[in-house]
Amino acid sequence: MTESIGMVYEEDDTLLISGIQHFAFCQRQWALIHIESQWSDNAHTVSGKLLHANAHNPVFTEKRSGLIVTHGMPVFSRSMRVHGVCDVVEFRQDSKGVSLFGRKGLWLPCPIEYKKGRPKAHSADSLQLCAQAMCLEEMLLCTPIGTAFIYHGETKHREAVSLSEELRKTVRKMFSEMREFYDRRYTPRVKPTKGCGLCSMNSTCLPGLPTEQHVAAYIKKSLSDVEE
Repeated sequence: MTESIGMVYEEDDTLLISGIQHFAFCQRQWALIHIESQWSDNAHTVSGKLLHANAHNPVFTEKRSGLIVTHGMPVFSRSMRVHGVCDVVEFRQDSKGVSLFGRKGLWLPCPIEYKKGRPKAHSADSLQLCAQAMCLEEMLLCTPIGTAFIYHGETKHREAVSLSEELRKTVRKMFSEMREFYDRRYTPRVKPTKGCGLCSMNSTCLPGLPTEQHVAAYIKKSLSDVEE
């Protein structure tokens, strides 16, 4: 059991926020990792872990004029039943912000997610970032966070992400679908795509294997050939 900001939740009954990027990329990949507890590393995942290791330093807090930077901040949402860790959260002095223990003034939070590569064409990373912001809003009872950022290790630049209502609705919808799969312990099949070759779960997923229907047809044909 974990306690934070005066609220209690059961980690065993919550989903990992980071799972939403897996689910958005490939529902089968998410299920293999988060339901079947399978995981495989490749060069991409290892380099990504190294980048996050530098960001997830919970003892490291920066204080500058009008800015507090925290690393590895745990967050959760009781309404969405999810929990996770923000790579970095920046608190800027703002009249619309919230009080922080031991700090004077009001502070508005902004999550920063670290990714090793370049900006992606799909929205998986933005969904994860938006979910973190929604957790912060619920935990701190603060005003909606309009913009958050993704730091890309390859370009060494931040990408601003607008946390629109449409993006928030997608986050809630995906968490609802993930919860349904998780409660059923359901691992879906998917059609192979070009991205399968780069996926760290490729050898576990085996996307090229035939479906059950194809296997049944193959066995039927083989038996027929033997009888002939």
